[in-house]
Amino acid sequence: MPPTRPPVEPLGDDTLDLRVDDLVALLATGAPSPTPNGNPSDGDLLDSVADWTPTTTRFGTFQLVPVRLDRDLPLLTRWMNDPAVAAFWELAGPETVTAEHLRAQLQGDGRSVPCLGVLDDVPMSYFELYRADLDPLARHYPARPHDTGIHLLVGGATDRGRGVGTALLRAVAELVLDHRPRCTRVVAEPDIRNTPSVSAFLRAGFRNAAEVDLPDKRAALMIRDRTLRHSL
Repeated sequence: MPPTRPPVEPLGDDTLDLRVDDLVALLATGAPSPTPNGNPSDGDLLDSVADWTPTTTRFGTFQLVPVRLDRDLPLLTRWMNDPAVAAFWELAGPETVTAEHLRAQLQGDGRSVPCLGVLDDVPMSYFELYRADLDPLARHYPARPHDTGIHLLVGGATDRGRGVGTALLRAVAELVLDHRPRCTRVVAEPDIRNTPSVSAFLRAGFRNAAEVDLPDKRAALMIRDRTLRHSL
């Protein structure tokens, strides 16, 4: 079982009350039965990201491809050493720094899955999908079962500042909601100083629910609700 989390005060209107269609989504496939070690019996905390289908964006066909350390480490290390990325990810340095960050997820229990974002067969971004309800973030907001979090970086400077990040965030949020029927919300916690990132989430249909103090930053708590997906 995950560690017992201390109670948290509701933030604004984001209480634990679920609307009817939220409950339908949660109950659609039934809650998985726990195994003796506390993990869901379906064996996959994020519903088989590797099997998720490609999707179409206005910039081309996009797909999430789970990271392979032997194949992807040099590229990811190069991205992490870009000053614009390093300012917020804080993973600049030799390959060992990025490798340690990736191994913690790849050798973990599956609550976080690192992925390349591949656009028209070209790796150009990096995503981490994670179970926000099983993450330390859940201590800082009223988490719901199966809340799914997103971390994102766009690798190339030429893909920044022209709406690509917004399109990818929208696409990944839709992929999460399509392939994770028990998830009622997609969440994120960008640094409030990262104005382009916060703006991209807002344009992708997320709302800024609150500001939260995390151990390493003051973050904007961004939420995209399943119930609103068809009105965005």
